Amino acid sequence: MKTKSLLFVSIVFSQMAIAERYMVTFKNHDLHQELVSRKDSNLQLQSYMNSQGYTLTVDRIETHLQALDTVVVKHLSDLEVQSLKKNRNVLFVEKEVKHPLPFPLGQFKKPVLDAGAFRFFEQDRPWGIGAINSGRTWNVTAGGAGARVLILDTGIDRDHPAIRPNLENAKDFVGDQQDGYAYKDTIGHGTHVAGTVAGVLDKSGFSGVAPTAHILAGRVCAEDGCSNISIAEGINWGVEQKVDVISMSLGGMWSSMAERIAVKRAFDAGITIVAASGNDGSSDVSFPAALPECIAVGAVDADMKRAEFSQYGPELAVVAPGVDVISSVPLASGREAMVKVAMGGGDFQKTKSSAFEGSKTLLRPVSGQMIYVGLGKEDDFTNLNVEGKIALIKRGELTFREKVDNAIKAKAAAVIIFNNTTESIRGSLTDDGSEVSVGVFMVDLAAGDAMMNALKEGQVVQTQMITAITNHASMNGTSMATPHVSGVVALMKSVNKALTPTQVKALLKATAKKISDDTENETGSGVVQADLAVQAALAVAAGQIIDRN
Repeated sequence: MKTKSLLFVSIVFSQMAIAERYMVTFKNHDLHQELVSRKDSNLQLQSYMNSQGYTLTVDRIETHLQALDTVVVKHLSDLEVQSLKKNRNVLFVEKEVKHPLPFPLGQFKKPVLDAGAFRFFEQDRPWGIGAINSGRTWNVTAGGAGARVLILDTGIDRDHPAIRPNLENAKDFVGDQQDGYAYKDTIGHGTHVAGTVAGVLDKSGFSGVAPTAHILAGRVCAEDGCSNISIAEGINWGVEQKVDVISMSLGGMWSSMAERIAVKRAFDAGITIVAASGNDGSSDVSFPAALPECIAVGAVDADMKRAEFSQYGPELAVVAPGVDVISSVPLASGREAMVKVAMGGGDFQKTKSSAFEGSKTLLRPVSGQMIYVGLGKEDDFTNLNVEGKIALIKRGELTFREKVDNAIKAKAAAVIIFNNTTESIRGSLTDDGSEVSVGVFMVDLAAGDAMMNALKEGQVVQTQMITAITNHASMNGTSMATPHVSGVVALMKSVNKALTPTQVKALLKATAKKISDDTENETGSGVVQADLAVQAALAVAAGQIIDRN
């Protein structure tokens, strides 16, 4: 029982209510079905409401969610809301509220440049595909053929080559005006998630977990967050479409009644629901992942250790790759760092690197001599001629942005920050999609130490830096772990459509690879294993008993 989060719901609602749409959910299924089954369903509902003493006009009734016995109504007065709540046929009335986006907006949103003007960086097979052994299943599952996954997120780029062949249908539930098409992904999160679930296997090696599964996409999140009504509408659509899986890399510390009802109806309809555990690193799984009908997914890194940001707790079911996950993003919106270093007169060698979020996009190479400036404090630049040079700075003490601002003041041409640990080499300078005035890249501890020592020995170190424009990007989050599991569920359903959501969850947990003996369930049952999960699904289809101990 998540008492703390549930007690907070009323407070969050009062702070976050920002729209004038309401969900009215009926207790009486037959009554609602009668109202919406006729061609003039809005008039029928208006007549019913008027007979109950309300004065709803047809234009205030926005939509019917038949699978949820719910109607979405606009512009209810406080008196009407209170009256509806007292109606014996009404289960609940809920105002529209929004979950914050589960990631900094700048982590995904980047300016889209002319895709034809640049040479693109090809992507290799994402490491998570091998880590969960999904490729081993493709001969048996034909890559998830026949399975249908609904991704409720920020929309999707229908033109992306990794997405287009598998995109069956898409729909917008946000309702705002944007260029192009209604469900277009202007943020990038939904396209990234979709590529991990079911990105097409291409010649470069890039692939999703279930590369032939069908993708359905519902846009339920925009830059101002994810609406409870939009999420409910998306789930309702999934029930109507009879999908196999609903993947939700979204959520927060509270859960609305609308979402709870929608999740329960989808579960009862036989749909497996996979959701992200959250990214604040706390021992409190976020909603809707914490609901009993969902499969809550946490994140691990390439060393199979819990990602520092991954939320955990008793509701966590399994974990999956969620650090440095390469996947599709809207065309030409990806950025890939390319850094080459020559030390002591030697040849240029490519160095593993990453571009900071908020780094200037370097469409043309920036070259120069490197100079070491310690931790990048303001005093560290004193008596050093940094103008026009590449400032090498060690991570620590100051924020990344403070180090970069000091380098910009000293007129550095670009900045390389090297890590002080062996962890993932990623960082952010901004969180709103803006860029600083110079290119800023990060390299790992070993590479940084080598450069620093060479400079201390008096060697000349030269650097070449450029930002490749790509259709892919590497991201971190339980948002990235969730689609790995959704893809595995698609593989399981492709060989056994009869599996219930309860069976799917049990089999995923039974076949996961245990990676820790923690007492706080930080990694659930372990890392999901696609090959073993598919074998278990086949065994159930054959009537065999699976050992779940």
